[in-house]
Amino acid sequence: MATNNKLTRILSIDGGGIRGIIPGQILVALEEKLKTLDNNPDARIADYFDLIAGTSTGGILTCMYLSPSKDKKGRPRFTAQKAVDLYLDRGDEIFDISFWQKVRSGGGITDEKYSEKELEEALEDYIGDLKLSDLLKPCLVTSYDIKRRKGHFFRSHKAKQDESYNFKLKEAARATSAAPTYFEVARVKADDNQVYPLIDGGVFVNNPSLCAYSEARGLKFDQARNKPKAANMVIFSIGTGGTDKSFEYKKAKDWGAVQWIVPIIDIMMSGVAETVDYQLKQIYDAVGKPDQYIRINPELGNANSDMDDASVKNLKALKEAGERNAKNHEKELTRLAKMLIANK
Repeated sequence: MATNNKLTRILSIDGGGIRGIIPGQILVALEEKLKTLDNNPDARIADYFDLIAGTSTGGILTCMYLSPSKDKKGRPRFTAQKAVDLYLDRGDEIFDISFWQKVRSGGGITDEKYSEKELEEALEDYIGDLKLSDLLKPCLVTSYDIKRRKGHFFRSHKAKQDESYNFKLKEAARATSAAPTYFEVARVKADDNQVYPLIDGGVFVNNPSLCAYSEARGLKFDQARNKPKAANMVIFSIGTGGTDKSFEYKKAKDWGAVQWIVPIIDIMMSGVAETVDYQLKQIYDAVGKPDQYIRINPELGNANSDMDDASVKNLKALKEAGERNAKNHEKELTRLAKMLIANK
């Protein structure tokens, strides 16, 4: 069996709707750092990670980073900045609600809050007819199967081997971001014609870092990386910013099902992310490699924590928050970049 003499490099990106701009901008800064430190002006995020995982908005970014170029075989299609531009350029259209949709949905209580058409159009424009099997590296993109009542993971390495795991990439991106109350359930079809009704993976794994770790444990990436253990991995996990919402006992104690719908989604997603962070810290402390697990959960600053606030003002605030967090974590990003380069 091959010896693991290089670290397996994993990138994991949380869910969080339009707040995906923040990790997107942090990864822009990381990509620029990689270009400088590796003396490689053509460096891309996909070049320096062996597995990328994402939930919801993180799942969309995963698909973008790993999409192949139309012109240069084996090269990524998008720079980190081009990937996050999907949100900056199209976010206000994706999260645009008409008057009648607002009335009809009761603000997301009786029907989905937004039409999926703008999101699907943006994914079509960026991703087109790519298949999951076309991605340049292994990935793990999360969703939840409401019919079979279990997690559904889109995995490019599985898709290359078996048509039952292969899907249109835009459908995988649509499914991972089908957040309850925000967008309609996604109905996607695999290449073997099996149909899956899927919703946002954030309902059970908003932070997919531990799932990515588990997936990597069973993979042989190359001769230098064969079914790695924790000590043989470096995990870079990025959140989308902590929520600033709190709920008062006096109000919450009398809430019924309708009042709890939106708060419980927010609590569930943030709670799951915090739990996974705790678990991975314990794993890496146990193997004596705490420096190989890096988690950045950004500060929102002046940005609104709502997953769907795509106003011009908030888009600007989210971009600034991403840039500011990258600057505040510059030492960690430099250390990470050096580890990624050393384990190419």
